[in-house]
Formats: sequence, structure tokens, C-alpha cells
Amino acid sequence: MADLNPHAVDPADEGRHQPSGDPLWNESHYLDFVSHDGQLAGYARIGLYPNLGVTWWTTVVAGPGRPLVASVAYDLPATPAPGLTVRGDGCSVDGVIGLPLDSMVVAGTAAAVVHDDPADVYRGAPGRPTDIELDLTWRTDGIPYHYDVTTRYEIPCLVGGTVTVGGEVLGVEGHGQRDHSWGVRDWWAFSWCWFAGRLDDGTRIHGADIRIPGQRIPFGYVQHPDGLVETVTGLDVTEELGPFGLVTSARARLDPVGLDLAIEPVAFGPLVLTATDGRVSRFPRALARFTASDGRTGTGWIEWNQPVPAGEGQ
Repeated sequence: MADLNPHAVDPADEGRHQPSGDPLWNESHYLDFVSHDGQLAGYARIGLYPNLGVTWWTTVVAGPGRPLVASVAYDLPATPAPGLTVRGDGCSVDGVIGLPLDSMVVAGTAAAVVHDDPADVYRGAPGRPTDIELDLTWRTDGIPYHYDVTTRYEIPCLVGGTVTVGGEVLGVEGHGQRDHSWGVRDWWAFSWCWFAGRLDDGTRIHGADIRIPGQRIPFGYVQHPDGLVETVTGLDVTEELGPFGLVTSARARLDPVGLDLAIEPVAFGPLVLTATDGRVSRFPRALARFTASDGRTGTGWIEWNQPVPAGEGQ
């Protein structure tokens, strides 16, 4: 009998996909983590642009009271199919999918810089050079979930391993999210807010508020501890902006489950994304604390894509 679940993920989609002819066709694996105590967090993204001949590598380590460690390159050599290797400019990292939809490992070393103030990324400050080594495994802890109108799926995970920054070995035991998407990705066309986290009772949450001019499109889920998965059909996210567009606080309501969240960004890992035609988007991604209106709390990552209007500069 055919699987009638529109959000089921085909294990074959863990592999590479055939690109279209659009220059901005992109295939990416995005993975984040938060330690169980909420004091150490990070993310890694391998973004493949085969038609532009480049790989994007964007990786940070952050946490409350910690300096931002960022390893970022937008011009590494294209990664040939079927692998997920990232090589060049001081970077040697491998993404390895184990049993499909069960686990993924990111391991290797890369040059990085340290920023005492995350806003220095927007100021163009060079940071202090260091290096980063990852040896992390994301293991599925929930139900892989495919969006219904676009080629993307999200997987809640438990995460373990080590991150080494400038010789300091940091143990990681926590939770996180990994997603895989493929298709045209124009970061400069419209804004969005994306988040994923885990509450203290084991509830996994995910939302994406897509803000196309003239309409807002919701995606997401609430995965309950008993295994019930509810699709988000209504999502209202609001935020307060600080300097450089770094968000000071936010709120989200996920329906039909009726989950209200207060969201507090506590450690930023922002990026500046520049198109080949000069368009710019600010991309403040942050470790966040979530507090539900019923008292449950949790942690996760949240991001905003903020295209800069023409003429305003970075």
C-alpha cells in the first residue's frame, strides 16, 4: 500500500540531486547543535552551487559568554557528486551520511576567526585567526519531515562528539537539527524566519515563516513526546530589531497546536551574504531560548534572512 503521508522522506533523497540550469540552483546540508546545558552551540552548512562552480562553507561555534568562532568561505572549489567533501583555503571537511535518515557525521578541520562582538561580522572586522576541528554525529531523534511544496526535509536529532577550537577540546552532548534542501536558492529575493528546537519535555518544534512580498507562507511541525506529529498550518512570528538588525526578542505562535513561544536570542553567529550582482543580505543566526506560554522551556537555533534594500549598503 502506498505511503499516503505527504511529509514522508524518501531515503534516496539523502543523496545528491541533478541540478537545473539556474545559476542559483543550490543543494545544502545544514546542521546545528546545542549542548544539553545550553552553554555551547554551533552550526555547519555545506552549500553546493554546481552551476557557479563553488561550495559555500559556513560554520560557527558560539554560546552565552563565549566569543564567536566563525569559519566562513563562499568560494571553495565545487564538490563533485556524489560526495560531500569540502576542500581548499585551509578547509578539509567531510560530510558522511550513514544509514539514510538515521545519522550524519561532519568531521575535519578548517581555518577560522574569533570575534569578541558578533556585530563585527557586519562591521567587516577581520577577527583573530584560529582553527576549528569538528567530529560530530547527528542521530535522528524524531520523525524526518518533508515540506509539502518544496524540495526540503528537516530531521530533529541528538548530537554528540567534539569541537576543537585553537587546541581547546569541547565535548558536545546535546540536541540539534539537520536539514537537506535542493533547488533555486535566491537569498536576496525575500526575507524569512526559520527556527528549530527542543523543549524540556522532549517536544521538538520547527517553523519557517516565508515572507514573500504580498504573502507569508508557513511551514513546520510540532513533534510530541508520544510520537504524534502535527503539521504547522499557521505561523505568526514577530521580532524586535536591535543594531545591525540583530534581533533582541521574538515571539512565535504555531497553529493548529496553539503553541505560543517567547524567543530570546542569546548568542549570535551572523553572516553577510553577497550575490554575484552585488546584492547583500544580512543573516543573523542565533542560539535561542524558547519559553512556551504553559511554562515549558527549551533551546534551539533561529535565523532571519534580511535582504538589504538597494542603495543602503551592508
